[in-house]
Amino acid sequence: MADTVTGEAALDAVREQLPVALCAFDARGLKCGLVVVDEVNGFATVGAGALAPRAPNAQVSRMVEETDRLARVFAGRGLPIAAFLDTHEPGKPEPPYPPHCERGTGEEELVPALKWFHDCPQATLMRKDCINGFVGAQALDSGDNGMVRWVNAGGLEAIVVVGICTDVCVMDFVLTMLSARNHAMMPALRDIVVYEAGCATYDLPRETALSLGLGETASHPQTLTHHLGLYFMASRGAVLASSVRL
Repeated sequence: MADTVTGEAALDAVREQLPVALCAFDARGLKCGLVVVDEVNGFATVGAGALAPRAPNAQVSRMVEETDRLARVFAGRGLPIAAFLDTHEPGKPEPPYPPHCERGTGEEELVPALKWFHDCPQATLMRKDCINGFVGAQALDSGDNGMVRWVNAGGLEAIVVVGICTDVCVMDFVLTMLSARNHAMMPALRDIVVYEAGCATYDLPRETALSLGLGETASHPQTLTHHLGLYFMASRGAVLASSVRL
């Protein structure tokens, strides 16, 4: 009980000192695209791998449901969707994480609720072998970046980002996109929007990390780290959205 109270008090203190503000984002009249980050089995399907939830998780379930709902609206309006699929070659883990989402394991495939992307003409699937999707979209043998090309091809003025993990893959992608936008790599792009309900991260309380022999520094309380990810994205210029209107 003491640990729970302490954790809640710490979260309240962080929210007070590092507040975030969500808004209703109105994309009507804008050329807008949806970016889905790593909603694959290895991160979002219960029991599907070392980094997947061990039990049903409300935040992760909400993320998948909201992503599916929003993506169907985008597809219905003929708006573009880009989906990153974390995909690693066997034997090449991504430190400091254990092997996950290796090609051929099924962990690297879209969660069941989003498999319809494969048959959706509006959806572009991008496999990546690192945390940062912008970097993962960079061709090694040329100057071509798949994400820059996707945004510029659609003349996109806004992108809405959802996915997992809020404070890891989503945040790295969003922060890099903000810098790329500011560097005029995507001239039409104005708003980079993070839809809060469509994002999630993993839960690894301190006591669980210790019981698994991972050490206290592996601690990753879900609600707190989700909030921190939102805070740092907003502090760099991302729009945090409570809803998206198309």
